[in-house]
Amino acid sequence: MTETAEEPVHRTRILADLTPLRTSPDYRRLWFGNMVSWIGQGMTALAVSLQVYDITQSAFSVGLIGFCSFLPLVVFGLYGGAVADTVDRRKLGLVSSIGSFVLSVVLVAITVVGVEQVGLLYAVVALQAACFAVNAPARSSMIARLLPPEQLPAANALNSMTNTTGTLVGPMLGGLVVGWWGYRAAYTVDAITFTASLYAMWRLPSMLPERKQGAGAGRASVADGLRFLGSRPNLRMTFLTDMCAMVLAHPRALFPAIAVLWYGGDAKTTGLLVAAPAVGALLGGVFSGWLGRVRRHGLAVLLSVASWGMAIAAFGLTRRLWLGLLLLALAGCADTLSMVFRNTMLQAAVPDEMRGRLQGVFIVVVAGGPRLGDFLAGSVADLASPGVAVTGGGIACVVAVTLLGLRWRGFARYDAKNPQP
Repeated sequence: MTETAEEPVHRTRILADLTPLRTSPDYRRLWFGNMVSWIGQGMTALAVSLQVYDITQSAFSVGLIGFCSFLPLVVFGLYGGAVADTVDRRKLGLVSSIGSFVLSVVLVAITVVGVEQVGLLYAVVALQAACFAVNAPARSSMIARLLPPEQLPAANALNSMTNTTGTLVGPMLGGLVVGWWGYRAAYTVDAITFTASLYAMWRLPSMLPERKQGAGAGRASVADGLRFLGSRPNLRMTFLTDMCAMVLAHPRALFPAIAVLWYGGDAKTTGLLVAAPAVGALLGGVFSGWLGRVRRHGLAVLLSVASWGMAIAAFGLTRRLWLGLLLLALAGCADTLSMVFRNTMLQAAVPDEMRGRLQGVFIVVVAGGPRLGDFLAGSVADLASPGVAVTGGGIACVVAVTLLGLRWRGFARYDAKNPQP
């Protein structure tokens, strides 16, 4: 009788599955700490941008902030993943979190002393990116050790909500705090909120990488990780499909021009365009309760990426703001679904001794793909028009992911009950 009563609830679950938060105190602390710290980091990211512009009055100088963070993300993402496959991941996560906390305190000290050196702010941003790139592979590879495989989709959906909430709420709060109390207050709040992440890491159990019987605790090589990825078609496809979306159909760099040329708007319109995919991504996480019942993860990734491409292509054809925002929100929701299943495959189908390195590659793709997409979209828009860049990019994404699915047909047959890399 109990099983019959519970079964309909399982079938009709729509909202996010909170089982990982209920069953694992360690995951619950990690998730809450990440949520709080992501909001604080979002505040700091906006505050640094505002402070750089306040000092230089140069949009180019603000743009250099992204460049300063890009190289450390790529280099330390790969290196951090290799280290995470060698040492205790809990200690690595704790040390890198302490590094980020110290850098937040440095920003507070800079404002207290009254130093207005853009170079110093750039250096702090670069070091923060390095700490994040080392921390992220360790933290992501821990999740598969804290939860059973059937809870990984739900956990990744919950993780997507922390990232998106930080992206949305953090800058908004940062603008308010800077406007009311100044840069020092924003940096101080970030430093305080980061203690939640430190506490979560401190309470985790030791997590040395699991190795095959007889294997030594030798040094983990980045090259070995890349060779492993190259020989595993299902894992390789998780990265290739994401690159289809982020490189071919990523119109973010065109939003300022689109706001003016298509909608006759201004900076506020640009803000709406930027926020729409994040809102869709957040809703995708909130209404993710059904994802745990999907077994064909590869097929779900192909459909999600194709949906992203179709939504972006349709966005390039509309000149109604409300419809454009709706299509961008749908694209953001599709991106969340793709991310959940790709991350789950990386956690479930990768041996524990390789998880850090594969998560490091994931960081590089996430960091580098959108930036390549910005460059491609801007170049095509200059050569043709924003409409051609957006719609053409969306169509190219759909074609590319379809060709990939036809070339590696086994990816669509990937079964979460029997994960094969």
